[in-house]
Amino acid sequence: MAMTTLPSWYPWPETEHKPAPAPLLLVQAFVNTLDVEEGVDALDQEWFKQAGLVVPDDLQLARCMRESIRDLLSSREADLAPLREVAARGDLRLTVAERGELDLRGCGPDGLFELLLIIRSAQEDGTWQRLRVCANDECRWAFYDRSKNQQGHWCDMSTCGNRLKNRKLRARKRP
Repeated sequence: MAMTTLPSWYPWPETEHKPAPAPLLLVQAFVNTLDVEEGVDALDQEWFKQAGLVVPDDLQLARCMRESIRDLLSSREADLAPLREVAARGDLRLTVAERGELDLRGCGPDGLFELLLIIRSAQEDGTWQRLRVCANDECRWAFYDRSKNQQGHWCDMSTCGNRLKNRKLRARKRP
């Protein structure tokens, strides 16, 4: 499969096979700053700077927000408190472009509010439903499901999909 060229701020671009369209790619990258399988966390001030986002004062809140989003993507019950905290700190402004197009702009203290606005926009245009988390609990990588029937479960069929299918098969064959 041909790899899409990803921005420099995308964590571990060599492992991304299913990137979301911009600007939802920024949310996908944010979620994937934690490689669950390897236990490596790339979420730091430098990541926010490279992504063009204002660095949050509270990186712990950013990490909690990341996990809330990951849970939302995997249809698990999510702790919405971090999302609500970030939303309460932000402000919206309506802007009018040269041709009269209206656009909502976020004015938050940091880049976390901007991520919430991207999610809101993706929920509105239908792309949010295609951003998923791998069904392999050891992986939980966020991927963009481009399948026709929107039934993708794994970030990569050849790794996570095969692992889980083989586990289920061995479990069924055990006496």
